[in-house]
Amino acid sequence: MTKSVAGTDALGPRPELGPCVAYRAPKPEVYATEQGLSVWLLQRRSLPLVSLALVVRTGSADDPPGKAGLAHISTGMLDEGAGELDAVALSSAINDLGATLFAGASLDGSRVQLTVLRRHFERGFKILADVVARPRFDEAEWSRTTALWHNQLRQRADDPELVALVVTRAVLYGPDSPYGHPTTGRLDAAQSIALGEARQAYREAWRPDRALLVVAGDIGRPELDAAIARDLGSWRAPAEPAPARRPPPPQLGVRPKLVLVDRPDAPQAVIAVVKPGVAAADPAAPLLDLINTALGGSFTSRLNQNLREDHGWTYGARSAFVETRAVGPFVARAAVFTNAAGAALGETLREIDGMKQGGLSEDEYEKGRARDTAELIQTNETLEGLVDRLATLAALDLGPGFDAAASSARQAASRATLAALARQSLDTTEASIVVVGPKALVLPQLRVLGRGEPEQWDPDGRPLAAGAAGP
Repeated sequence: MTKSVAGTDALGPRPELGPCVAYRAPKPEVYATEQGLSVWLLQRRSLPLVSLALVVRTGSADDPPGKAGLAHISTGMLDEGAGELDAVALSSAINDLGATLFAGASLDGSRVQLTVLRRHFERGFKILADVVARPRFDEAEWSRTTALWHNQLRQRADDPELVALVVTRAVLYGPDSPYGHPTTGRLDAAQSIALGEARQAYREAWRPDRALLVVAGDIGRPELDAAIARDLGSWRAPAEPAPARRPPPPQLGVRPKLVLVDRPDAPQAVIAVVKPGVAAADPAAPLLDLINTALGGSFTSRLNQNLREDHGWTYGARSAFVETRAVGPFVARAAVFTNAAGAALGETLREIDGMKQGGLSEDEYEKGRARDTAELIQTNETLEGLVDRLATLAALDLGPGFDAAASSARQAASRATLAALARQSLDTTEASIVVVGPKALVLPQLRVLGRGEPEQWDPDGRPLAAGAAGP
């Protein structure tokens, strides 16, 4: 046992800490292959893993009229058999590698994402290449996959959180607009989509001159380029130029003030306040995220402390400025006890108005800036998280250095600047309210809000009829 002399530390003098070093987000190498495929490569040798995503800038916002869900199902078919492997063999091959493979579409883009052990990179990349460049679109797999899809669309009405998400977007943009219809589609539209249409949608969207490959992990450019040449070298763009990307869709000029989706006998109601936010590329977007951290973007936010901690109405209340190419939504949402729906909406509006009028407190300002740095580090600490975020930035037409620049802007913003931005951006008079809950119990509570009679909409985000929801 170490003995110490009185007045001295047995472990020796306390070490002197140096100055804090600012965190710098990693920057990927950016280049293009000879076939026109853009690549973002970030080498990280700490773990024997590689994560990669191939992104195309076509998403559900590009679905043709009456074909909501086309991007969703055409992307979903990519891993249902590709190259020499049918759906079962492909799934088994991924499992045998201990890898994960995901294919899916969002509003502004679609992707296939793979994470694989370094020693299995070549085999994993070959599978990913087959999925994006040589999908089968077999009749039998189409029948099975679309049957599952249709059932999921039927079941969506039973999930009030999903219904609220669908309806708030439809209220903001219009039910049948590019951003207003659900990403996964609606049943009537889904049942009208044929296999040939899905194949054509794939051919138009999945071409190398519209794609970007994000790669991070224990891999260098020579080996990556060799894999691209070997497995994607024959993947060529058609002779005709790729169509220009559609401009971001506008929002509705006139929106309903109050919308109700009836769920009889439900013990909870989902409440949402939705209004226009900003586009992801807007210079104000990073600063609005900092404001939202205090309003509803963290556990200690005003909304969560009020609705959950002070009143016990909900397990959690959140708000967000949603990132989209177009002017995205600002949404504040919570699932609350049915008998508290009206009161919880009143408190939600009061908290938003309070942030608009007073801005951030000094404590919220310092906490928000500290959280900003922590979240930037957290985003970059895992390969899958890093690739997922870079793929999202690619779909939004934002560069790989966007998050680092956004964090710098947040760190440099003053409280006065943020207060002025809150006054401009958090006007609840232009907001719509959406409630998913039992009409008989919720309607009397909504009438006291002073926003008139609610319109009644269905769970797919469409008005049931013009006029009020009734008595």
